[in-house]
Order: sequence, then structure tokens, then C-alpha cells
Amino acid sequence: MHPIHEHLTDLSRRQFFGRSAGTLSGALGATALSDVLGRSGPNGGGALGQPHFPPRAKRVIYLHMMGAPSQLDLFDYKPKLRELAGQDLRKMPGVQNNQRITGMTSGQATLPLVPSRFRFDRHDNEQDGAWVSELYPFTGRLAKKLCIVKTVHTEAINHEPGVAFMQTGSQIPGRPSFGSWLSYGLGALNRDLPSFVVLISMGFGNMQALSARLWGSGFLPSEHQGVRFRSGEDAVLFLNDPPGVTRADRRRMLDAAAELNEAQFQRSMDPEVRTRIQQAEMAYRMQMSVPELTDISGEDEKTLEMYGPDVHKPGSFARNCLLARRMVERDVRFVQLYHRGWDAHGNLPREIRQQCLATDQPQAALVEDLDRRGLLEDTVVVWGGEFGRTAYCQGGYSEETYGRDHHGRCFTMWMTGGGIRPGIVHGETDEVGYNIARDPVHVHDLHATLMRVLGVDHERLTFRFQGRDYRLTDIAGQVVQPILA
Repeated sequence: MHPIHEHLTDLSRRQFFGRSAGTLSGALGATALSDVLGRSGPNGGGALGQPHFPPRAKRVIYLHMMGAPSQLDLFDYKPKLRELAGQDLRKMPGVQNNQRITGMTSGQATLPLVPSRFRFDRHDNEQDGAWVSELYPFTGRLAKKLCIVKTVHTEAINHEPGVAFMQTGSQIPGRPSFGSWLSYGLGALNRDLPSFVVLISMGFGNMQALSARLWGSGFLPSEHQGVRFRSGEDAVLFLNDPPGVTRADRRRMLDAAAELNEAQFQRSMDPEVRTRIQQAEMAYRMQMSVPELTDISGEDEKTLEMYGPDVHKPGSFARNCLLARRMVERDVRFVQLYHRGWDAHGNLPREIRQQCLATDQPQAALVEDLDRRGLLEDTVVVWGGEFGRTAYCQGGYSEETYGRDHHGRCFTMWMTGGGIRPGIVHGETDEVGYNIARDPVHVHDLHATLMRVLGVDHERLTFRFQGRDYRLTDIAGQVVQPILA
């Protein structure tokens, strides 16, 4: 290539400083391949080297209920709504306060309050007891293990920015996801499996769009993006060798490609070239590790019964919960489950029944299974949506077929596991469940707290991009000390 053409097509600021490093680049080149291919151990190549604090947990299972479940029909019991049923929220002094609402209900003549049609039962915990809907009997029986936070809040009011905010700490697309930050900062625990895996199950209600950028690495090196496991015969696409190609053939091909890529790195100093080498090596190792991971035939019958009958259906929430346990058992750092179908703008009672039947027993079994195997001590399980649901009815008033609109001012999430205080309810909402009465927890606070139990100071895990140091919690976030064990 002519030198001028090379300069115009291949010279970047990163490459300029890389080439200027001279002796340093030579030293890096001598050890690069062995370093990339040999990452293992407790730090797995994480940027932090060591956690900032002694970690209480090493792994995360995040159960995201895509579409936003109604906290008022599951966890936030409000008997006052029965007394006020049908009254216009706008006419209640000091409640609505000109808060932002979606275009789906902003044009309604009234915003009629509607009670939940489901019974709530009180379950024992360290306080006076946690109220949980009859729709979640298995989850309710776990009250002594759960930390139920009723006062999570967000600025987002629509699904796309709401899920992005919950998963990446920003409503703006393109930021690294939570799992990517942990993979980048803490590294991998198992060199034969990705540090960040995504599983998706389909629910029964309105399905919101779900895009791969939600588990993307953003401006972080692409090796830290989530790897989606599918429910078909091949959990990861293109993982198997084509007909006629043996494992020995694949090894020789990878070795040859690694030599070419390393030569390219010495010329360009582009770190994505080494990421390419690492991803190819990971895929080679996954050819052996993934089939063993996704094969549940060795699970005993008692364990399968815990998760319910749907555990035998690939792609179901129950199967994904079991796979999540198998993943953390093999030290996958971050497992993200998405269960779709919670967007109940109309006929909420019918849809939420189906959603709860699909999720209640499996998520409870996941927690119990982790606990009995000693994995809950250093694994955090998180459950929640991107926002909550309104106390008022969307559309015409009906206590039989009511729907609820989006509501970001207060909603419920629960957590359990390493470093999280069990058996408590944190925060309280007002008498109709529309505003926070005490102990607010912002999305950034939630992220900061989860990072703290993983041994990470959220203000110190940063990445410089376009002249600025970015972090998951942006320029906010406070650790919620009362929910820490």
C-alpha cells in the first residue's frame, strides 16, 4: 500500500499514539497473544485488577420483566383504592401535581382510580410482614429471603428509553449495559463461557420491542457485550463447525487467523483486533462448554419439579431460570433474563394472571435452588421492570377489565442474595400508590448499590470516551445503605 493511501485510510488518533509508543508496542507485541488467550483466574483480565471493596457477591442474575408489571396488583397493597374507586385522580389535592403522563391517557376526561381485583396476603419477614398478591404465592413464601423495594423511580415514561435507562443507566441509546460494565471492570470467572449471557422468553401480553443494544457493550471493547443464548438446537448461532470441518481443522484455522490478526494489530494498534482473536478463541472453547451447559438431562427429577412443568419447554421462563442457575454454577458473571408481555394497557386482570403463572414458580425455584446449593451467598438476584403502572384506569372505568398506564414515579423491585439484607420492605408510597412517601430509590441508586455488593465503587469504574470519563451511574447515584446486609 502506498504510504499516503495508508495514512488516509488507516491512521487514527489511537493508532498515532500507539505507533508513537515504540518500545512499548514492541514489548506488548511479544506477549500479546499469550495474554489474550490465557486470561483466567479470579480477575479474568478485568480493568480494575481487584475489586475496590471485599465483594459480598460475585455474580448477578437479573430478571427483567419487559413491559412493566403492575406493582399495585403484585406488591404494593393499597386498600384505600377500594374506598376511592372511580374518583378522579386530578381532583385529589397534592397527588397528581401536573406530573408528566403519557399521551395514551393525557387526553382522558378523567383519571379514575381503580383498585386491584386481587387479594393480598401478608407474609412473615423481619418487619411486620410483606404484602404479596395472591397471583404470586410461590414468591410470597420467599418473603424472609427477599428485600422488596417499593420506591424505585425513573424519569423515563416510555418503554424504549425506560428499558435503556434500567439496563444502561442512560435513556440515550448506545451506552454500555450493566453486564458489560461488570465484565469490563471485574472480568470473567470462567474462561470457557462468556462473562455476560442473555436469555429471552415470550409472555402472553403486549410485546414491546427488544433490541440487542440493550445488552451491547457501547463504547467499551466489544468482548464485553452480552451473548444471547437461543432456545433452538443451536444455543449460539454459527457455533458448530460446518460439515466436513473437524475440530483439529478449526484449531489450525484459528491459529493461522490469530497470526494474521496479531500482525494487523502491530500495524494498526487497534484493540478491536485483539478482541477478534479473543472472541474466536472463546467460540472454540464454547463448542465444548455450551452443549454441556444447556443439556438439562442430568438434572434430578426433584429439581425439575421445583421449576414447574414449563421447565421442559426450551425458551420458556422456567427453562431460562434453570439455565441461569446452571450458568452461575459455572461462574458466568452476569445472567440477564428478559420475560416479555407485561405491557397491560387493557384487560390487565387476564394478562397478569397468565404472566404470573409463567413466572411465579420458576423465579421462586431459582432462589430456593441457589440457596440450597450455597450459591445465593455470593449471587444477587434482581427482579423488576422498567417502570410501574398507574393507580388510575386507562380508558373506560372497569374493575373487571381495567388497564393501567405507564408510571415512573414509584414502582416495586425485589432483590435477594449476597450482600442484600433479607426479609425487609424498603420505602413506602402514598395511600393510592402514586407518589413516594419515604425512602426514594432512583435507578442510579439501585445500580450503585448493586455494584457495591460486587465490590465496586460506582464512581471509580469509568471509561474515557470522546474526552469524558463515563460510568454506569453517570454523575449521580447513592448506595442505599439500609438494604445492605
